[in-house]
Amino acid sequence: MGIGENVIKLREAKNWSQQDLEEASKVPQSSISRIEKGLLRNPGVETVRKLATALNVSVAELLEEETSAKAVGE
Repeated sequence: MGIGENVIKLREAKNWSQQDLEEASKVPQSSISRIEKGLLRNPGVETVRKLATALNVSVAELLEEETSAKAVGE
């Protein structure tokens, strides 16, 4: 699983829309959408840091191939 799938799982675990994540992370919703769809596979370091902070996970966890169940609250 790539960053896009991790963002989706973590965002949905918080019951957030892409707009909610945009507000929390200051990453444009269009970028979030592209990341989630796999159209932006290598977002910049600052974008990844902002998303990880907003989702309350480390950058390493956000980039992991498999997000742990603990991180998504399952």
